[in-house]
Amino acid sequence: MPYTLTFREKLESERFVVTAEVCPPKGCDCGEFLEKAQALRGIIDAFNVTDNQGANMRVSPLAPAALLIREGIEPILQLTCRDRNRLALQSELLAAAALGVTNVLALSGDYISFGDHAGSKPVFDLDSVQLLQTIAALNEGRDLSGAPLRGATSFYAGAAAAPEAEPFDLTLPKLAKKASAGARFFQTQAIFSPDHFPRFAEATRPFGAKIIVGILLLKSAGMARFVTKHIPGLKVPPELIAELEGAERPLDAGVAIARRLVAAVRPHCDGVHIMAMGKEDVIPDIVADITHK
Repeated sequence: MPYTLTFREKLESERFVVTAEVCPPKGCDCGEFLEKAQALRGIIDAFNVTDNQGANMRVSPLAPAALLIREGIEPILQLTCRDRNRLALQSELLAAAALGVTNVLALSGDYISFGDHAGSKPVFDLDSVQLLQTIAALNEGRDLSGAPLRGATSFYAGAAAAPEAEPFDLTLPKLAKKASAGARFFQTQAIFSPDHFPRFAEATRPFGAKIIVGILLLKSAGMARFVTKHIPGLKVPPELIAELEGAERPLDAGVAIARRLVAAVRPHCDGVHIMAMGKEDVIPDIVADITHK
């Protein structure tokens, strides 16, 4: 059987990568989750397994990530600071390493008020920069107290970025800190104004981290308006909302928009990250111009 390059090897060898987000179930039946990932085998280089995305309770991403590995599919484990203190974060990371997980996306996490357990108490013992520093320490064979580990980890760590957040200049110091703390790639929030993206790419290239651009599938004009109103840092341009509004089949229009965005950012980044929000079956259409070359 020929050797297949890992996600890390592809990124570091300058290959253009395609990642996608698959949300774990609200329950312990991971059958549909695995079916979606298996259907995209060979198209997607690695699958992000989200961690209580939107502060909505779901199965821990560790189990679905391990199931993907069992199927020969490479996961990117998302891990948030919102729900765990530093003890639990380190334990989760060590468990992930023991199960064969090598890619981790370090996140602060969405605010509790966004989700389905508003009475929960957020933790935020560490922030995303400190979580990256924790991953670096575990890779060096020690925990946060300096004690040696019986077996060091070998994580390839990433972090989030928001290319369209304003004021733009104020976002750069945090990204520089993330890169210094060990982030080797950035997966960005969704972008909708690709003309602005080269500014972000140029400003962040000196940090040395690969850039994977977020592409969100807009399924309707209503969804686009919701994103603009409720998700900080994201604003869908009026012309895209009008295009969705006037479409006979809004989902098809959303796929066309996503495909245009992929083509527009491709010269300026190292990969794209597709967020299809339950419509993973259309991902092959969104990335067809990449995967067919």
